Amino acid sequence: MNNSLPNAHKFIIHILDDTHLFVQESAVDMIRKRIQDFCDNNTFEKPTA
Repeated sequence: MNNSLPNAHKFIIHILDDTHLFVQESAVDMIRKRIQDFCDNNTFEKPTA
Protein backbone atom coordinates (compact mmCIF):
# COMPACT_ATOMS: atom_id res chain seq x y z
CA MET A 1 0.00 0.00 0.00
CA ASN A 2 2.71 2.46 1.00
CA ASN A 3 4.80 1.77 -2.13
CA SER A 4 1.91 2.60 -4.46
CA LEU A 5 1.66 6.17 -3.11
CA PRO A 6 3.67 9.23 -4.18
CA ASN A 7 6.51 10.11 -1.78
CA ALA A 8 4.54 13.01 -0.28
CA HIS A 9 1.76 10.62 0.83
CA LYS A 10 3.78 7.66 2.14
CA PHE A 11 2.87 6.82 5.73
CA ILE A 12 5.59 4.39 6.87
CA ILE A 13 8.23 6.36 8.77
CA HIS A 14 10.54 3.50 9.79
CA ILE A 15 10.46 -0.31 9.67
CA LEU A 16 11.62 -1.60 13.07
CA ASP A 17 11.46 -5.33 12.33
CA ASP A 18 9.24 -7.87 10.54
CA THR A 19 6.21 -7.08 12.70
CA HIS A 20 6.61 -3.45 13.84
CA LEU A 21 6.51 -0.10 12.01
CA PHE A 22 6.49 3.57 12.84
CA VAL A 23 3.74 5.24 10.78
CA GLN A 24 2.37 8.74 10.32
CA GLU A 25 -0.24 9.43 13.00
CA SER A 26 -2.65 10.65 10.34
CA ALA A 27 -2.64 7.18 8.73
CA VAL A 28 -3.49 5.12 11.83
CA ASP A 29 -7.28 5.05 11.32
CA MET A 30 -6.91 4.16 7.64
CA ILE A 31 -4.49 1.33 8.46
CA ARG A 32 -6.78 -0.04 11.17
CA LYS A 33 -9.74 0.02 8.76
CA ARG A 34 -7.78 -1.77 6.03
CA ILE A 35 -6.66 -4.44 8.53
CA GLN A 36 -10.24 -4.90 9.74
CA ASP A 37 -11.50 -5.17 6.15
CA PHE A 38 -8.82 -7.79 5.43
CA CYS A 39 -9.76 -9.79 8.54
CA ASP A 40 -13.46 -9.59 7.70
CA ASN A 41 -12.82 -10.94 4.19
CA ASN A 42 -10.29 -13.56 5.27
CA THR A 43 -12.65 -16.17 6.67
CA PHE A 44 -12.82 -19.93 6.43
CA GLU A 45 -16.05 -21.65 5.57
CA LYS A 46 -16.17 -25.37 6.06
CA PRO A 47 -16.98 -27.17 2.79
CA THR A 48 -20.41 -28.79 2.68
CA ALA A 49 -18.96 -31.99 1.19
